[in-house]
Amino acid sequence: MQLRSVLLGTLLLSAPTVAMAQLPELAPPPPLSGLYIGAGAGANWLQPEHLINPATGNAANGNLVAQTGFVALGSVGYALPNGLRFEIEGDYRSNKWNHASGLGFPGGAGGYEVKYAAMFNALYDFSALIPVPWFAPYAGVGVGYGWARQSSTRFYNNVTGIPRFALGGTEGAIAYQAIVGGAFNIPYVRGLAFTAEYRFFGMGSRSYDTLISTSPTTAFGAKVKLGNDFNHAILLGLRYNFAPPAPPPPPAPAPVPAQAPARSYLVFFDWDKATLTDRARQIIREAAENSTRVQYTRIEVNGYTDTSGTPQYNKGLSIRRARAVQAELIANGVPQNAITIQGFGDTHLLVPTGPGVREPQNRRVEIIIR
Repeated sequence: MQLRSVLLGTLLLSAPTVAMAQLPELAPPPPLSGLYIGAGAGANWLQPEHLINPATGNAANGNLVAQTGFVALGSVGYALPNGLRFEIEGDYRSNKWNHASGLGFPGGAGGYEVKYAAMFNALYDFSALIPVPWFAPYAGVGVGYGWARQSSTRFYNNVTGIPRFALGGTEGAIAYQAIVGGAFNIPYVRGLAFTAEYRFFGMGSRSYDTLISTSPTTAFGAKVKLGNDFNHAILLGLRYNFAPPAPPPPPAPAPVPAQAPARSYLVFFDWDKATLTDRARQIIREAAENSTRVQYTRIEVNGYTDTSGTPQYNKGLSIRRARAVQAELIANGVPQNAITIQGFGDTHLLVPTGPGVREPQNRRVEIIIR
């Protein structure tokens, strides 16, 4: 019974350590490259819409006030290596009318305003300029065309029911928006990221056919113009960056001098990772054991990346890889003061490639025993 209690206590104490070891690396998603798709949904708040005097074109005192509504969108885009990207987007917004104000009588309202829009957006990813440890910020603007449909829209005297205005139809206008957001890494699924955004969306004024009832038996048709159509929205979504075409098979590595294996060791990494694989740990253990059999003055640990990210991002990733190897060497008995680390980013490629190529042999750390 006592042995069982000791084993249970040991398991409970070690569980947090094991769980932390299994947590994914906290890092922003890699820079976008080429084609990507995205989708999002959330809540939108419609500012009160002015009723515009058709004779003067000026905003009247009256407003239609809406409840919090729903927004959803989907996009297809293409990212350039410099952080600039462009996308085509389709979106949907819906708000239920809650009441009317500023009409000179207690204003009731009902029905919905449903909007559809096709937008062209230009955005910029700030990852290279603003290094943040856990997300990649971005901002952009968009312009396009939107359609607003009045579905059973009406406003009226909330006490007597008269006068009563009933609007209907779908009208279009120029649409525009501003976007601020961030992307968060989703581990284990390459190219997939979680997004959170704020969007400001606006549309030009529109005129709708309206039936105006001035008494229970008297009604006539007219035009009512709505303006000041401004939406604020918070959205959560997903984004997937398609992998670029696979590079051609790498050329055979150059012959290594006979004495090099005893002094130099290569540790390879998965794409956009600084975590050690089992094979990497085995190589580091061999280097640590061999360092005890030779006379050395120092041990150099140099980190490198492929060319798929920006130079600034790759520099930081190569340093994280070098630090991971340094920590494993120390765990295997190598004195910390004997080790020097450097990160060279996407320079000194083992296999020469162009920009934006995910070459496995370039994602490495070299251990040199001198």
